[in-house]
Amino acid sequence: MLLAVDTSTSWISLALYDGVFVLYETTWQSQHHHTVELAPAIQQLFEQTGAHRENLIGLTVATGPGSFTSLRIGVAAAKGMALALNIPLVGVPSLDVIAAAQPLDDRPMLAVLHAGRTRLAYAPYKVENDTWQPQAEPSVMSAEELVKTVNEPTLICGELSEAARSVLGRRWKNAIIASPAHCLRRASFLAEIGWEKLMKNQVEDPVSLAPIYLSTTNPIPD
Repeated sequence: MLLAVDTSTSWISLALYDGVFVLYETTWQSQHHHTVELAPAIQQLFEQTGAHRENLIGLTVATGPGSFTSLRIGVAAAKGMALALNIPLVGVPSLDVIAAAQPLDDRPMLAVLHAGRTRLAYAPYKVENDTWQPQAEPSVMSAEELVKTVNEPTLICGELSEAARSVLGRRWKNAIIASPAHCLRRASFLAEIGWEKLMKNQVEDPVSLAPIYLSTTNPIPD
């Protein structure tokens, strides 16, 4: 089994996956209580499924971009478990998790998530080989700036506040915003991506794995 951990923003998501079934999944808004909520939630996962840490063959963690403290807590927890259990660790960019949940489409797509100070982290995607593939490295800007880049029919998905949805909705002919259900970042999709990478031995060094911060000299705060 593989444990998936995503603490990229105020939303936390956990999943347990065995390559065939999603055995457990939970997603909630933490209000930045990650430090006190994450470990008990992982313990509850094992208690409710009857699984044990020793049953894990790997872990996968969302690596960002996102909120500085939130990311650090999740990545540190995953690294600690991987080292303690001596099992492989897979890192997956958080925007890839959002993109993986979207139906395939011929139109381009922007995956976004909250990145602090009312800013959005985003990356463009398009379908290649029957999967959404990123077309550039993640960037960060405000919703007001991002909407100016939408000049053709473009799908937009991910963590959007009511204010951001309102701003992007001004380009309603070109900005096709996904429903809230499709915008939720779910660890089951992270688990599927992580499992595929694990089967290909595309794993990380738990010691050196670091979150993706959009500015290493001036990290985005929560």
